[in-house]
Amino acid sequence: MKVAIIGATGAVGREMISDLEGCRIKDIEMIPLASPRSAGQKVTFRGKSIEVKPYNLNALKGVSHALMSAGGKFSRENTPAIVEHGTTVIDNSSAWRMHPDVKLVVPEVNAGVLKDATGKATIIANPNCSTIQMVVAINPFYSAVGIDMVQVATYQSVSGTGQKGIKELSEQVSAQLKFAPIEPKVYAQPIAFNVLPAIDVLDGAGHCFEEEKMVRETRKIMNADSLEILATTARVPTFSCHSEAVAIRLKSPVTRARAMELLRSAPGVRLVEENDHAAFSTPRKVAGDPGVWVNRVRLPLDQAESNWVQFWVVADNLKKGAATNAVQILEALVGV
Repeated sequence: MKVAIIGATGAVGREMISDLEGCRIKDIEMIPLASPRSAGQKVTFRGKSIEVKPYNLNALKGVSHALMSAGGKFSRENTPAIVEHGTTVIDNSSAWRMHPDVKLVVPEVNAGVLKDATGKATIIANPNCSTIQMVVAINPFYSAVGIDMVQVATYQSVSGTGQKGIKELSEQVSAQLKFAPIEPKVYAQPIAFNVLPAIDVLDGAGHCFEEEKMVRETRKIMNADSLEILATTARVPTFSCHSEAVAIRLKSPVTRARAMELLRSAPGVRLVEENDHAAFSTPRKVAGDPGVWVNRVRLPLDQAESNWVQFWVVADNLKKGAATNAVQILEALVGV
């Protein structure tokens, strides 16, 4: 089967190529596409060097599926024509996530919605990176016990802003260590040795768009329109991986042992059970890993049983938060 990567030279696009290379679909012809300025670069796929071609509809001849990470504006302008052309698009941007006719999918949570999406060209939306790792971690509780409320604070790396975010942090760290002045370009304030308490555009009520995405996307993925979600999203000076402090209020009380049991058997979750500083999941440990790492599972202090459970979640935002999830959607669509 022919699979295109649109945005193949970007940070997520390169991870899509890597994940597609190791996926369970054996017979793939990978077509790397990008903007004209990136055309001509070479990428490697299953031992072969392939030249990146400029995107156009003709380049999608015979392509059954396209994994796209080229930004929301490009997706809004081009995806309808790609689908009309006969290619299913798995889109990593926010362009289609909340469209009522577009499925928003995290395979470990709601792969069942894809059952009527096979055999025809369509759009499948990849959720926001911070949403993906959270719903993988809370889904075992939602399925087994039910959840009334989610409280989450995120600590998100600069790679969530793409290559420009990585460059900004790198340059600012270098400048700071030389006691040189720092001039923010990507972010409103310096990101080096700092924490920025909101991500993306702010609305009149004080919420930022990253928080809105987490709330609305989680409800759509879990088919839980009334689920109460309190989100605070922050940008931190790490190059990769997003971390989250999550607290959930369950419909019925559980013990810590029960909470651990639910997480231990949950698809996609890598549970760290050791109560030890050296064992905890951190961005440096998790970088490059496709899983969702959960540790520090606990109930409120001095309670043996509670409706509240707290835990720490870490995932690579370029892997499970983007590329890996897109490839898993592709695998689910083709039934492997």
